[in-house]
Amino acid sequence: MTVGTFVLILSGGLTASDIALAASAKVGETFKDCKKCPKMVVIPGGKFLMGDDKGKKNQRPAHEVTIKGPLAISIYEVTWIEWQACKKAGACKRDLDSHKWGKGKRPVINMSWNETQDYTKWLAKKTGRPYRLLSEAEWEYAARAGSTTAYWWGDKLKKKYANCRKCGTKWSGKKSAPVGSFKPNQWGIYDMHANIWEWTLDCHNKTHAFAPKNQTPRTDGNCDRRTVRGGSWYYFPQIAKSVSRDSHPQHLWSYNIGIRLGLPLY
Repeated sequence: MTVGTFVLILSGGLTASDIALAASAKVGETFKDCKKCPKMVVIPGGKFLMGDDKGKKNQRPAHEVTIKGPLAISIYEVTWIEWQACKKAGACKRDLDSHKWGKGKRPVINMSWNETQDYTKWLAKKTGRPYRLLSEAEWEYAARAGSTTAYWWGDKLKKKYANCRKCGTKWSGKKSAPVGSFKPNQWGIYDMHANIWEWTLDCHNKTHAFAPKNQTPRTDGNCDRRTVRGGSWYYFPQIAKSVSRDSHPQHLWSYNIGIRLGLPLY
């Protein structure tokens, strides 16, 4: 896919023409709605098979899901630079712990699910656009990027393609890597496999039974826990597969968990 780029660097709010420009983005194009906003890529809508009938219980049953598009997704996990803009504006309150790994272009960590809502609401207000976390279905769709294999590159681990335990990088099993340290998937999205787990909108359910057939996040199940996706630097490669899923209490944070954003353009 050929990826084009346009950037909206704005000091204040967006005008109607600004919003129209970003909304007219074609699949594969990237944009930013402000200087310290996450960089987004436009992906197409479509259908895919979510889950794996041969996988773990929490990955079953496999079921077809329709994703409405176009949809923009942050090409990187949200970084400290981007989160600190919210902190500076006073909308993100708590000082988050970097675990002495450094900040900058590393993914922001130690943010509870509840605190992710502070960030996305601030960004939505700043830009006038409905930024939010991804639903679990959107996350897996973006991670697969049209693939049907365990990882976007195939069914077997490739050394130095991601940051996980035994992935063969200088960060593996030690700490997060700066975003964009590895190759992107077919849709130009980085670090969907490992580096850090990513919060989704969905309430936790032990299986995919009765899951929506579209990208709607699940609001049934245990909403005191939220689903996380992607695996991390700490976990083994099998935990980083496109189908892998886990959960975490929404009021707690972890040095293993960060965020990625979605923005509907339909």
